[in-house]
Amino acid sequence: MQKTKMKEKFSLKKELKHAPGYLIVGLWVIFTFVLIGWIILASFSTTREIFDGTLFKFATGLHFENYVKAWTTHKVSSYFMNSLLYTLVSCTMVILIAAPAAYVLSRFKFRGNGLVQNLFATALGIPAIMIIMPLFALVTQAHLNQSKGLIIFLYIAMNVPFTIFFLSTFFHNLSTTFEEAAAIDGCSPMKTFWRIMLPLAQPGIITVTIFNFITIWNEYFISLIFANTAKNRPIAVGLYSMIQSMRYTGDWGGMFAAVVIVFLPTFVLYIFLSEKIIASVTGGAIKG
Repeated sequence: MQKTKMKEKFSLKKELKHAPGYLIVGLWVIFTFVLIGWIILASFSTTREIFDGTLFKFATGLHFENYVKAWTTHKVSSYFMNSLLYTLVSCTMVILIAAPAAYVLSRFKFRGNGLVQNLFATALGIPAIMIIMPLFALVTQAHLNQSKGLIIFLYIAMNVPFTIFFLSTFFHNLSTTFEEAAAIDGCSPMKTFWRIMLPLAQPGIITVTIFNFITIWNEYFISLIFANTAKNRPIAVGLYSMIQSMRYTGDWGGMFAAVVIVFLPTFVLYIFLSEKIIASVTGGAIKG
């Protein structure tokens, strides 16, 4: 028995209802492409071409040396590797801490469970600027300022509440039949989590890790206060220092090359993992 695919007929009246939405999305896409395209063109141009508005002519050719200068002369390589270290270590540790905590809070009922969940939810609403000064005073007294380990610790602490809140909902939607079957086979709760429940939560873990990666990679305020030395400076603060130095060097082509290097990791991440993000956010987990 053959199945026939029914195609929905085009209805102009129905499509006109969505016209405002199509217009807004279309304008936003055009604006984004023009903005990113201009930055990429500027990264291959000279300072004179940027200020003369002759980017599209490429009268002097493509200047790949802008990227070389940005990577070496402007110390983007050092900033990039610092951010990569902070981001990868922090994201890994956040998952190792938050995933078991979220599983316990969503699956086991104990006294104080609701209180702990409310505390994590409350932590999401506390602006970072409110705790920076007391935290800076404590760190200074303990002589721990300007340390890479401190930056990683702060990034972990500030992203754990959101990750627990996100994964708690995800674990809550997973079917309990997996745990019941594992219990019958003699699996302990800990082994059940690591071998069964954690792999099932992979879509949620990937999604929240991408969010954390972007947050940490682009973070500026905390790193400006606690990592403002050249050897510890991440990419966001490093880029700001480059912009400040443009008043003296005037190498705008190198600066735009640095901007491209900064947003390239998150752009590649979105390109290759966008489907997983959409599937996790819209589809949810396996529901019981």
